Amino acid sequence: MPIASLRGTRPVAVLLAAGAVVYSAWVLEAVLATGLDPLRTYVSELAAAGRPFGGLFRTTDLIAGLLVLAGALCALVRYRPRGLWDRTGWAALALFGAATAADSRLPLSCAPTVDAACAAREAAGFVPATHAAHAWSSSIASTAAVVAVVALTVAARRHGRHSLLARTGPALAAAELAATAWTLSSIAAFESGNGTWLLGAGQRLQVLLAALWLGLLAWSVAREKLYE
Repeated sequence: MPIASLRGTRPVAVLLAAGAVVYSAWVLEAVLATGLDPLRTYVSELAAAGRPFGGLFRTTDLIAGLLVLAGALCALVRYRPRGLWDRTGWAALALFGAATAADSRLPLSCAPTVDAACAAREAAGFVPATHAAHAWSSSIASTAAVVAVVALTVAARRHGRHSLLARTGPALAAAELAATAWTLSSIAAFESGNGTWLLGAGQRLQVLLAALWLGLLAWSVAREKLYE
């Protein structure tokens, strides 16, 4: 890749790569005493009000969201994406970043999967507005992430770009869709009183795959002539 082209893609790639790393901060639960079972609890519960290290995880969510938002907006301005798939993908990625940042400012007030009283208040609607709004911001972030993964992967393949994203993106996209379906099914089971169906495992897989795809996108933008 020419030096000028590399310089043109570097800001976007750096922002997305940094966002992918910070978005993966939840893995710190492996060494921190969070008091939550990673197989059965929401990732969002790490950042719930009153939880140990909640402030840390709210901060990393905010930073990750802003980094991804900045990277996506920079791509929209610098690359002026051609075609519906490209435009949709970068716009969805920007929305994902914005919703993730909003998530950090709308934390859960308690942890419903480990606190029966919290779950009861949530079901009855007796929770703060920020707690209720969190469900919307999380849903928007999750949906936008799936749209971005699928749209930008399709764009890479449709435009004949022989990049790592074009070659391996479809497998990651399929896995992301499967993890999302698992997560949604588990949430439905939990909310209907039928257990968690390993909700935590499904959601952690979902966010891990999103972070891996972000890293793949950053690499492809920087090194493989996705945009010239």
